[in-house]
Amino acid sequence: MNFDLPDELKFHLQSIDSFINSTILPLQHSEDNNRFFDHRREHSRTDWDNDGNPRPEWEALLSQARKLSDQAGLYRFALPKQYGGEEHPQTNVWMSAIRYHLASHPTYGGGLGLANDLQNEHSIVGNFPDIYMIHHFGSEEQRRTLIPARLRGEFRTTFGLTEPDHGSDATFMSTIAHRDRGGFEITGMKKWQTGAHHCTHLIIFARTSGSSGSAKGITAFLVPREASGVRILSYEWTMNMPTDHATVELDHVWVPETAILGSVDNGLAIAQTFVHENRVRQAASACGAARFCLEKSIIRARERKIWGEGKMLADNQAIQFPVVELMTQVEMLRLFILKTSWEMDRIVAASRVSGSKLPPWVEIERKLSDQVSMCNFWANRLCCQAADRAIQIHGGDGYSRHYPFEHIYRHFRRYRITEGAEEIQMRKIAAYIFGFVGPKKRQLDDENNVKAKI
Repeated sequence: MNFDLPDELKFHLQSIDSFINSTILPLQHSEDNNRFFDHRREHSRTDWDNDGNPRPEWEALLSQARKLSDQAGLYRFALPKQYGGEEHPQTNVWMSAIRYHLASHPTYGGGLGLANDLQNEHSIVGNFPDIYMIHHFGSEEQRRTLIPARLRGEFRTTFGLTEPDHGSDATFMSTIAHRDRGGFEITGMKKWQTGAHHCTHLIIFARTSGSSGSAKGITAFLVPREASGVRILSYEWTMNMPTDHATVELDHVWVPETAILGSVDNGLAIAQTFVHENRVRQAASACGAARFCLEKSIIRARERKIWGEGKMLADNQAIQFPVVELMTQVEMLRLFILKTSWEMDRIVAASRVSGSKLPPWVEIERKLSDQVSMCNFWANRLCCQAADRAIQIHGGDGYSRHYPFEHIYRHFRRYRITEGAEEIQMRKIAAYIFGFVGPKKRQLDDENNVKAKI
């Protein structure tokens, strides 16, 4: 059993570092681009007089970095080969290692930098959940036109599942769609529509049949932003500005049959396509950012002299012990994330070899969903704890915006809600470990059947 990263992966991480040092950091440090990353970051990024939306100059810089990464052959790594990706047999392990590396790096880590700015889910190595949804569920025409347009930046979409009165209880959604004039007419509201300020389309989930609370009867639609009846009511200002999270009204919005993504009444499966990959990679970023905070705190504690005695702040066990506890959790979590990613890759590989008709994400849900949730909910909580500890160790400087810790805390606090609220994830874990669903349920059912026969 070998816990080292493969040499090939280590070399790839070195290539990423080389590209960042030679291309991305010089761009970040050129002109006055550092205003987006230093103590001025929130003001420089936010157009306060335009609903708090991101400033165009800020998004243009991110776009420039992604184009440079694409030219270097890094940006599309996780995509299938037909879209310019590597389709590596260990994509999840590699992506988790890459995300951890970028977020933990001592020079450009923490999720705050042009190489990997997690507030915008921006990275020089892309994640692409929307592309995977269209790849797996889109029609031939949707795949042919929309995915290349997405990679060119000409197609941008929000993800319309959450509603003002419905968050984690998505099957109780109030948005409805019914057949009309050879297509569908959609009426309802969606909230937290990330990217609404510059999207071309919205992926809108609406009930087309069935009763409230049923997973069956929900359909996904690709709704053009400029369709008649689509109206942005507000942008929700958050702990970490700028905001691109809108509340959207759909007032009798008509779309043609070709706007359906996937099949009628089975749209909720689309929302599950990429959830595990997304959660484990986001966990890797959170774990990496936690390590970044702790490493910076160790440096600070060794450099800071106290009480006029020439003693280091690090000499105090009150400083040492909290860092020890958090660093121990970081290392255990890092290994658990890599193990879970490896098991996900094994399921994907087995699915390809067997030619199984069952999509690999369904098998991952059945066998590993509890582990993915463990990784994700704990990583986000751990990152918040590490950022808070870094603020405390840095004192007044840590509380200021001249250091990144308050930004890191505010960003990752979001993911304790938005990547599946940690309470929902803990409930799922409980269902698996107590045998209400998953492999343990099958084991208990088999044991009960044997007992019944005896």
